[in-house]
Amino acid sequence: MRKKTRLLLGAGALLLVAAACAPNATQSSLDPQGPYARKSYDLFIPVFWVAVTIFVLVEGALLLIAIKYRHRKGRDKIPPQIHGNTRLEIAWTILPALILAGVAVPTVTTIFDLARKPAGEVMNVHVLGHQWWWEFDYPGQQIITANEMHIPTGIPIYVTLCSVGSGYQQGIGAPSDCQPGPPDGQPPAAVGNAVIHSFWVPELAGTQDVVPGRANTLLLQADHPGTYTGQCKEFCGLSHAYMKFTVVSQTPDDFAAWVRGQQADAAAPTTGSLAATGMNEFVNGACIACHAIQGVEDPNGNALVQDGGPNLTHFASRSCFAGCMMPTNEENLKKWLEDPPAVKAGSWMPDYGLTPQQIDALAAYLLTLT
Repeated sequence: MRKKTRLLLGAGALLLVAAACAPNATQSSLDPQGPYARKSYDLFIPVFWVAVTIFVLVEGALLLIAIKYRHRKGRDKIPPQIHGNTRLEIAWTILPALILAGVAVPTVTTIFDLARKPAGEVMNVHVLGHQWWWEFDYPGQQIITANEMHIPTGIPIYVTLCSVGSGYQQGIGAPSDCQPGPPDGQPPAAVGNAVIHSFWVPELAGTQDVVPGRANTLLLQADHPGTYTGQCKEFCGLSHAYMKFTVVSQTPDDFAAWVRGQQADAAAPTTGSLAATGMNEFVNGACIACHAIQGVEDPNGNALVQDGGPNLTHFASRSCFAGCMMPTNEENLKKWLEDPPAVKAGSWMPDYGLTPQQIDALAAYLLTLT
């Protein structure tokens, strides 16, 4: 029985090690792709080896003592006792203090370096954490998007992190205190049911908490074009595991082209098409209560105001939706529209009981929003 238990434990340990060796991991802080992630990595390496050295020395000493002074038949002599040895006690008090000081100095220095806003060209992005998706507000470019963050390579990105509730209006009125509010200067809405999140894209930066009513900041930068996976690192509710996002780094020219595309109004669908029927469903149904599409008006001729849901102006240009848990395609979109809470636990978007015809039309329209 004991042998079988050891075999099971050994097999479990091997499976755990194998699971930790995934060759295609897309989130690795050990593979920094930007200067700010590299600063964290450069701190981690020496601290790691200091910890490994201490572990080997302490565990080695414990094993040596346990083996050398283990109880043997006929051995009754007690090993020499060192209690009250002043020199030893001073040594093992001062040595750990020196080691901790040696680790603390570069750690504190790195923390202050990463918290300092760099001089020169910097791009500001406001990141809003919802339950359970991420929104990206570019104040300098007048762009609001979701789930997919685009950045230019070689330029520091100064991220202001805010946690907002389900019922806030477009953008944030005061980045300094993260109070959500409309862009026209009206009084800000309440933070409401906002919770703590944590923004983490390990290949480009460390992690930073996203706290209701407080503006935290983070620096990230990409060396070269690529797509990097990020997620919420702080348990925040039912669909925490599905609160992901991607960061797409582009050359400055490609990023400028993306900005121009995102600033444009949504293209109108062809008259009489299924997409045109979907636009009519969107404007005259419940969608406009939460979502906005730039260039589209409500039945009273007013511009749509985003209130709690993602801005959908260029929805089909994004590679994923619903907190990046689903690739953007017709099949997934129809599945989502049929019953959002069944797809994503705790979704704030309810099941509106849409008919198959309404779902087909809405999906056709949303997929034209490139």
